[in-house]
Amino acid sequence: MKHLRIGTRGSALALWQANHVRDLLMKSHGVDVELVRIRTSGDHLQTASVAQIGMIGVFTKELEEALLSGTVDLAVHSMKDVPTDTPPGLAFPAITKREDVRDCLISRDSRKLKDLPAEARIGTSSLRRKAQLLHLRPDLQVQDLRGNVDTRLTKVAAGELDAAVLALAGVTRLGAAYKVTETLETDVMLPAVGQGALGIETSASDRDTWKLVSVLNDPETRSCVRAERALLRELQGGCQVPLGAWARIDKGEMVLEACVFSPDGKEFVRRELRGAPSDPLALGRSLGQILIGAGADRLLRLAGRSIG
Repeated sequence: MKHLRIGTRGSALALWQANHVRDLLMKSHGVDVELVRIRTSGDHLQTASVAQIGMIGVFTKELEEALLSGTVDLAVHSMKDVPTDTPPGLAFPAITKREDVRDCLISRDSRKLKDLPAEARIGTSSLRRKAQLLHLRPDLQVQDLRGNVDTRLTKVAAGELDAAVLALAGVTRLGAAYKVTETLETDVMLPAVGQGALGIETSASDRDTWKLVSVLNDPETRSCVRAERALLRELQGGCQVPLGAWARIDKGEMVLEACVFSPDGKEFVRRELRGAPSDPLALGRSLGQILIGAGADRLLRLAGRSIG
């Protein structure tokens, strides 16, 4: 019986994700699977702001180094944390079936977003969420909020914040869906690229592990996430850009919707494009060029990014 080692961060959500994949592999193949906890740069810097540490690869770099060194056989990532460039020698044999892509609001007094008091303090670590929140409610005091899901919810419960915005999938996976005050629809807040999807990364040369893992791949999710990531790459964006995007299959077509905001939420460009599900990369690149032509490059420069 093959013995597999899954590299994972040590947070409650990361461990849930790794255990979920472990259970699927054991059920599918009867293999022996162990979890190997690895601290990433992002874990070491929980109190630092996103601006201080940057975001590209901080939750994946050490896991990928462990894959390349042979310390682990596979790693499980939230696809929204994965940079668009995969290191040479590594690959993603599987992206599992996507959970709910939406964000959610958890408020201290159960008020919905529109009902929060003027200048309410709302926490998020995401520039994407901040820009969309300020677009809807310019009066909000959006504060940087890092740490695991429990830490974030504790700060709301303790009154340090009036509310926080998090990915619904993560809250649900941790059994905290009952705390959700409001699910934010995609016309209110577009999700991050890859949000709600788990990616399983392996060594490109480890064909045995590749074969075992590939049965967990969901073709529709993979295609949609590839379109979103192609869009992000076309815009030369990392994890911290004021960009929301969501691809889905509708009546046999792939629909890709995206929006780029100025950091203060005052300006935005939002477009939608339909295309063949068989060519998600072309769809993502095409929508990226449409957004650039509509002024997204200027908005991204305001956020510290540049195109070309």
